[in-house]
Amino acid sequence: MLSRRTFALAGVSAAALLAALRLSTQGAAESAAAKKFEVTRTDEEWKKILTPEQYYVLRKHGTERAFTSPLDKLYEPGTYHCAGCDLPLFSSTTKYNSGTGWPSFYAPLENAIGTSVDRSFLMVRTEVHCRRCGGHLGHVFDDGPKPTGLRYCMNGVALKFVPDKKSS
Repeated sequence: MLSRRTFALAGVSAAALLAALRLSTQGAAESAAAKKFEVTRTDEEWKKILTPEQYYVLRKHGTERAFTSPLDKLYEPGTYHCAGCDLPLFSSTTKYNSGTGWPSFYAPLENAIGTSVDRSFLMVRTEVHCRRCGGHLGHVFDDGPKPTGLRYCMNGVALKFVPDKKSS
């Protein structure tokens, strides 16, 4: 049976943990929002041009559920663009099946992305965002294939696939 003191300590500990989680999640969103980007819109403007899922991921640093994006298993030739501002981000030639349930690439296009430290959820990760609009795309990890050894694990909802034009 729990004593009052143990119960009170557990309650205080839980409240402190929730506060720390909330602050760490806010920190990631605020750090990217504080940067200046070429494409800027108000929250209301973003809500008008993005679907609710895109807004949640791109503007609120959310994550789509694994294995839900049709882009995860798409391997057609083309380019993956930012769903927020249409900047080309990744070539299909760098895409591979990581088995994680999210579209994964071993390298971005030149001058396409930016990164920042993400300390949300009591972890330290490298967040990947669109360098032009600041939209949250996903994270990069050091467990990818050669030649880079990197895995750019992207939210499919943050991307728009543009197929290569076929020669006629």
